[in-house]
Amino acid sequence: MQEQPLSLYELNALVKRGIRACLPDVYWVRAELSDVRSNYSGHCYVEFVQKDPRGNNLIAKARGTVWSPVYRLLKPYFEEETGQPFAAGIKVLVKVAVEFHELYGYSLTVHDIDPAYTLGDMARRRREILKQLEEEGVLTLNKELEIPLPVQRIAVISSATAAGYGDFCHQLEHNPYGFVFYSRLFPAVMQGDRVEQSVIAALDAINACRDDWDVVVIIRGGGATSDLSGFDTYELAANCAQFPLPVITGIGHERDDTVLDCVAHTRVKTPTAAAEFLVNRVHDTAELLQGYASSVRQIVSARMEREKAVLNRMGERIPMQIRIRMKEETHRQHRLLEQLETGAQACLRREKYRQDMAKTRMDLAVKHCLAVKRHRLDAVQIRLETAVANRMAGETHRLRLLEQEVKAASPQHLLARGYSITLRNGRAVTDASLLKEGDELVTRFAQGEIKSVVTKKTE
Repeated sequence: MQEQPLSLYELNALVKRGIRACLPDVYWVRAELSDVRSNYSGHCYVEFVQKDPRGNNLIAKARGTVWSPVYRLLKPYFEEETGQPFAAGIKVLVKVAVEFHELYGYSLTVHDIDPAYTLGDMARRRREILKQLEEEGVLTLNKELEIPLPVQRIAVISSATAAGYGDFCHQLEHNPYGFVFYSRLFPAVMQGDRVEQSVIAALDAINACRDDWDVVVIIRGGGATSDLSGFDTYELAANCAQFPLPVITGIGHERDDTVLDCVAHTRVKTPTAAAEFLVNRVHDTAELLQGYASSVRQIVSARMEREKAVLNRMGERIPMQIRIRMKEETHRQHRLLEQLETGAQACLRREKYRQDMAKTRMDLAVKHCLAVKRHRLDAVQIRLETAVANRMAGETHRLRLLEQEVKAASPQHLLARGYSITLRNGRAVTDASLLKEGDELVTRFAQGEIKSVVTKKTE
């Protein structure tokens, strides 16, 4: 155990000397760029990472520095050789020296880069994308579409300020045959990180009105080949491969085909070549139509000659045919007249027989109806007589009962049973309290009546 403790600087200095002693050389290292930043002084600061191929998790990371003298040479060299920007997301093979700084810690200083490794990785990624599209069954879908005849309605995906777009429009407008084309620009970003998103958005806009267009042309004028990475993505290739209209690409890259070129219906080198392809396509269609028109004229002329000869022969046969037809018609009219007379007589006989039968049926129906009516009237009369007799008997019985009830309720009948009735001023007295002394009363019996005067009231 050491007696005197070390300061952090002293410890880092020991580490620095140890790394220099153990790793004095430069080493070729495979890694992926996860961050690339350059500052005002021209230096470039990067971050190298390595991922686990099974889980895609980071298993190693290191800071890297490309000093400005090296970076000024390395960046254009790499981009010219690979056609790929020196940016995050790519895999590189770099020659580095291991450095350790007391303040900034561990880092790698980049001295050189091998573009062939990145080209191989890019080619591998392209192969993987194309293989995935083939496994999904969409790789050649767009190539299987037929370009309409003629092809004059062009949906163009490009940048509005691109020189290639201007060349394309000029070539279409001033074609040597005077063909008319109807084109519309669907603007998109054609370089940088937004290529994929922008071009897919333009394809979606075209798809919304796809019945208005015959083909889609994706063009990009000149520029650095390092700007083509946006055309090597799976999403853009899948959208293009499955697009319902034929896609023609002319993105100005002659050396290698991008993934987009591989799935498009037709690939040409430049925007001008795309315009020439369309003009030649219409020219071929025009020649085909002219050939059809010439064939039609010949066929029509020959047919007209044959029909004219037929008409002449028919004209010569018309008089004889008319006489034969007149005789046939006269004979047919005689037969029709005879058939008409025979038919009329038969019809009259059938109508007379039908009327006689109808009259007989009507007479029988009237007699039957009268008999039914008479039977119904007799039945009704019998029912009425029975009902009247029953009603009379019932009413006679009811009157007798009422007579008995009236007799039973008669005052005379009550008097005959031994009751009497007292009257005051001709009215029956039913309450003794209503009488007063001196009132004259008349009491009636079944036989006779008596008169009396109230002399005393008993409470």
